[in-house]
Amino acid sequence: MVRQRFFTPLQIKATRMTQKLMIIDTDCGIDDAQAIMLALATPNVRLLGITCCFGNTDVDNVCQNVLRVLSVCQRTQIPVFRGSAGPLVGALKPFEDHFGTDGLGDVLEDRDSDIWKKQTQKEHAVNALIQLVNEHQGQVSLVALGPLTNLALAVRLDPSIPQKLKDLHIMGGNMEGKGNVTPCAEFNFIMDPESAYIVLEEYLCPTHIATWEFTCRNKLSWEFFDNLVNQDTAAARFMKVITSNCWAFSREPGIGMKDAFFGPGFVPYDAYAVAACVDSTVVTERIDYAVRVELQGELGRGFMALDPSNKLNKSHRVSVMKSCDLSKFSSMLMASLQLP
Repeated sequence: MVRQRFFTPLQIKATRMTQKLMIIDTDCGIDDAQAIMLALATPNVRLLGITCCFGNTDVDNVCQNVLRVLSVCQRTQIPVFRGSAGPLVGALKPFEDHFGTDGLGDVLEDRDSDIWKKQTQKEHAVNALIQLVNEHQGQVSLVALGPLTNLALAVRLDPSIPQKLKDLHIMGGNMEGKGNVTPCAEFNFIMDPESAYIVLEEYLCPTHIATWEFTCRNKLSWEFFDNLVNQDTAAARFMKVITSNCWAFSREPGIGMKDAFFGPGFVPYDAYAVAACVDSTVVTERIDYAVRVELQGELGRGFMALDPSNKLNKSHRVSVMKSCDLSKFSSMLMASLQLP
């Protein structure tokens, strides 16, 4: 049953006055799907568009995945833009299958359908990003959930873009040198270290980072996950299907690098960044440091170095998340799967 929402004229007016404009840049895997749903379920968020990038899978699959999520949530009016198919420098690395080869657990049918091509906007994601930010200067919160290639290209085409953003939220990087792909690097950053470097050097707007260690340290229980996906809604049923055959959601001890460092549990990685953007009080502890992404070295490439003593002599600080209000975050996740 579709739940109808009714608002009084005063509620509608208040919502418009407090409206948060958002663009999500994504390499849509299962965790990105959860994060997008969280944004869609927030009444005061207006999602201007979703830009797609390679990462969890190839960019064509990413576009299909985003469109499938929007269809499940009955929000297909939100424009979807196809973006970068590979990193700025070097050959495209083999895709990891953390969330299946298609990013959504390899359980959905009609993967070869051409319908998604007609539904995806003709304009390139980078051009769309620049245009949308210029149309809403000082108002847009940009949330980056995958490799940062689209963002790096945007600032190369229009160097003024960062100063026109309200803020930037990133899921990616690490703060302790614990890697989940290489010994020292996190997935989103190691997929395109040059782009991560450019973004953290040139996006001088307020920047908030949900690192890999932060998300793992603020994991949720598998009991919560079961309650989450067993809600009687289309969105919850969709999430239950795409997580049903994915090794990343295994309950067995010791599966994956996360368990080795942080113990078992449910970690909806990208949803932390969206939740923090929607409601800053979700993050209960932060540290503000200058940072730089390492581009050299066999082991260190892609590592995000924190600089508490400012040896880099940088004026720009980023806000690195440390602790999360799990009760509030859990409530937001539950609500995200209650639509439609």
